[in-house]
Amino acid sequence: MPEHVTPEQFHAAEGTADWRVLSEGATGYFRTGSIAAGARFAAAIAELSGIDAPGRQVDLRPHGVTVRLLHRSAEYFGITTDELELARAVSGIAADQGLRADPSLVQTMLIIPGAVDNAGIFPFWRALLGYVPRPDSPEEDLVDALELNPSFWFEGMEQPRPDGGGAIHIAVWLPPEIARARVDAALAAGGRLVRDDMAPMWWTLADPAGNEADIATTTGRG
Repeated sequence: MPEHVTPEQFHAAEGTADWRVLSEGATGYFRTGSIAAGARFAAAIAELSGIDAPGRQVDLRPHGVTVRLLHRSAEYFGITTDELELARAVSGIAADQGLRADPSLVQTMLIIPGAVDNAGIFPFWRALLGYVPRPDSPEEDLVDALELNPSFWFEGMEQPRPDGGGAIHIAVWLPPEIARARVDAALAAGGRLVRDDMAPMWWTLADPAGNEADIATTTGRG
């Protein structure tokens, strides 16, 4: 049986320099420069044992290929020793084909509706999106069955907004080493810091109109 691997353990492991653990698993971006070169890379990845298991993605674009490796089951969404070995194998293929990884370009996004009564809004969003509950957290998370679009996490609010309503914000997941620079860039672009007491797990920022967003990392998360 594969063993669970924390983000810190993954990043410290040998052979993972190309990769960063984000909310959607270990993620690597490899510059190819063309669809043809990307297709050759993707075809070689497709030959790896276990690459077709739930939670593994290969996204081919003209400029490069993004690979996401996640263990996905009813009991656990996260990284295991299987993903660690696959990451090393993918990096080996990239090296053989002369491709370079650029960890600074990986990111994912999570959309977070908030309400005092999450159960009251969950059915609306499920119907609206056509999403399905995430197996390991079916009362908190909705995911795209085709794994193409951002996931939704329903965050409980201790009290509603002054008008009695809820709120919605996004979380942008980034590699730990670039998160602080992204926070600073957003602040320089007119944003304001709402809270940073949980940094570097996340910073909450707001735009000049009060719309909020998190810059998040997997640092400190089990």
